[in-house]
Amino acid sequence: MQNKIQSLQNNKIKLLLQLKEKSKVRKKEKCFIIEGKREISLALEGGYTITQIYYCHDICTYEQASKLTSNIHQHIDFFEVTTEIYQKLAYRSTTEGIIALAKYKSTTIENLLIPNKNPLILVAEAPEKPGNIGALLRTADAAQLDAVIIANPKTDIYNPNIIRSSVGCVFTNNVATGTMTEVIQFLKSHNINMYGAALDSSTNYTRQDYTKPSAIIVGTEATGLSDYILAHTTQNIKIPMNGVIDSMNVSVAAGILIFEAKRQRGFDD
Repeated sequence: MQNKIQSLQNNKIKLLLQLKEKSKVRKKEKCFIIEGKREISLALEGGYTITQIYYCHDICTYEQASKLTSNIHQHIDFFEVTTEIYQKLAYRSTTEGIIALAKYKSTTIENLLIPNKNPLILVAEAPEKPGNIGALLRTADAAQLDAVIIANPKTDIYNPNIIRSSVGCVFTNNVATGTMTEVIQFLKSHNINMYGAALDSSTNYTRQDYTKPSAIIVGTEATGLSDYILAHTTQNIKIPMNGVIDSMNVSVAAGILIFEAKRQRGFDD
């Protein structure tokens, strides 16, 4: 079903604008917006339910928009919007003319399932910048990690900037969120070794064995890992720094650590 919307005062458009800007509205409504063809396709492949699609005919036709969902057995309403409306809804400066409304999936750690009996997991403590979270999710997707856990999250995982910066990898990863206490309990209950990226009481990251169930834990660039985490890690690890500064971007550091673990596990070409 397709309809036309020509006013910014339309209630559906007002809700989309709120979902774009406000985390509390996303949490209350249990839905969020997705911009872009690739991101929408990845969400559908990841089992997300999409209820509505909005397209700007000058950029994306109905035929192009509906093609994305041709193999999906979901009822989706299509709405054509004006260029003015779409420019208000769009998050990117360059866009593809299509936005979807999707339902939340639970990310609570108590619902996290890890089929692999020898998992490799990334844990990020209290990341604040959506761009960093998106980069971590892209790295996790590239390495095909078993899970990404966000501990003490400072922003909701369906923030449009996380979706954008992750290039849709928020939908391709097995993502969970929880308090740091819940995360530590989860890792311990599954007998997963915890390797914390920290300078104190640490060894060179290449000297550890990540071939057994392992979690790579990274903190923020400003404060690093909390004392609570450091009190529970199996071993703290560090990347040797030969320059003037003693830290690097968290997503870069995580990538180095993750791919060392993958190398030890026989990462395929």
